[in-house]
Amino acid sequence: MSSKLSLDRILQSQGVGTRKWCRELISDGEVQIDGVVVDDYRLMFETNGLVFTLFDEEWVYRKHLYLALNKPSNFECSRKPSHHPAVLTLLPEEFSWREVQPVGRLDHDTTGLLLLSDDGAFIHAQSSAKRHVPKVYVATTQDPVTDELIAQLLGGVQLHDEPAPLAALECRKQGEHQLEIVLDQGKYHQVKRMLAAAGNHCAALRRSAINQLTLESLDLEEGEWCYLDSDQLGLLG
Repeated sequence: MSSKLSLDRILQSQGVGTRKWCRELISDGEVQIDGVVVDDYRLMFETNGLVFTLFDEEWVYRKHLYLALNKPSNFECSRKPSHHPAVLTLLPEEFSWREVQPVGRLDHDTTGLLLLSDDGAFIHAQSSAKRHVPKVYVATTQDPVTDELIAQLLGGVQLHDEPAPLAALECRKQGEHQLEIVLDQGKYHQVKRMLAAAGNHCAALRRSAINQLTLESLDLEEGEWCYLDSDQLGLLG
């Protein structure tokens, strides 16, 4: 859907800064479109496909941001972290102006695929427990992974605050002390608590996929992020 906005509103919407600051940048000749300096903030532009240059850096207009991050350990999925830095500090500063936030949470010591966005409807849809979106985790265990452990996780284990046992959709051994587990409930600390209930301990945890979107396909090193395109968003279901 096409839309037109004044140039100061365009810059503000992209996280450049306050509207006043954006107007000053435009008046000072810091903004170019198609190689031409635009110094009138009141001029209207079609936002669809718009590219502008600010401080010699190219910006592509995006109505909303849809991001994937390979979350490192010891970062908190919170705008107001308590004991560790926020994952938002791994993103460009302008994203904080756009109020980008994590879609759901990973524990501070859990690594792997994390979605972030400034689209409230998207965040709500992806976070809703009613959707039962499958998420894939790789857990490193303190004790060896046994056939009995796999069978327990697939059959269901009882957690203290849950009315009924919780079972993995899939679970397979990947090494003597490693297993892959697929869940769709999204309960608090679920993998760690399920392993504990089954008599083992989770020493490390990494989320490797959300539905059909895999961390491997994104080719991100820990701490790196990328924009998600429409095809990748479609893999989320």
